[in-house]
Amino acid sequence: MKNPFSLTRPAPHTLRVLARLLSYPDAELREHAGELVQALAREAALSGERIGEIGQLLHRLSRRPALAVEAEFVELFDRGRSTSLHLFEHVHGDSRDRGPAMIDLIKTYEQAGLMLREDELPDHLSVLLEYASTQPPREARELLGETAHILRAIFSALHKKGSPYASVLAAVLELAGERAEPVAVTEDEPLDESWAEPPVFGGCSTAGQARPGQPQPVRIVRSAGQGAQL
Repeated sequence: MKNPFSLTRPAPHTLRVLARLLSYPDAELREHAGELVQALAREAALSGERIGEIGQLLHRLSRRPALAVEAEFVELFDRGRSTSLHLFEHVHGDSRDRGPAMIDLIKTYEQAGLMLREDELPDHLSVLLEYASTQPPREARELLGETAHILRAIFSALHKKGSPYASVLAAVLELAGERAEPVAVTEDEPLDESWAEPPVFGGCSTAGQARPGQPQPVRIVRSAGQGAQL
């Protein structure tokens, strides 16, 4: 079923508030938390219940110690693939396909007059929402709808962790015309396992060399016009 709170009219302020909430929670965001809630309420592109949830998140961000808020954000979004806000990471992982996709997305932004900072990556959800805020409602809704399967996976991972940031992803899904319903998600590997370096070439056993302490096979190659060589 489609959600009635989708982008059928312009909602640039709502999209920008959601984008800001998914960027680093610095002092400026915390200082203007009340104004962000007011912007959501004025535009009324989201349900009152969703605006209330996001208001509670902003209140929490503005009241808690800065270091705690910032550490929580990094732990949540930068140290786990299931909650990563880099959309192409969910699609391409670390494959080479991610680079060309990034370039194409940058070109799309530039055509709309959106220039990225040096520290911004084009596939970050906050950047995509900023771009969507510059588009007509139908185009913005369709753009977000194309990423709905990724948004739902991130929402589900946040919901499973009990994070109040789940309300932000739920809001984005609803603006895309989708219902925010959690689905099964894969647990992230522990960092010490996902970052561990495997043995170099697996002991080289597949390249003609066994592990230390085992017999070392020798491959003989014969080249034209020459005798046998090691």
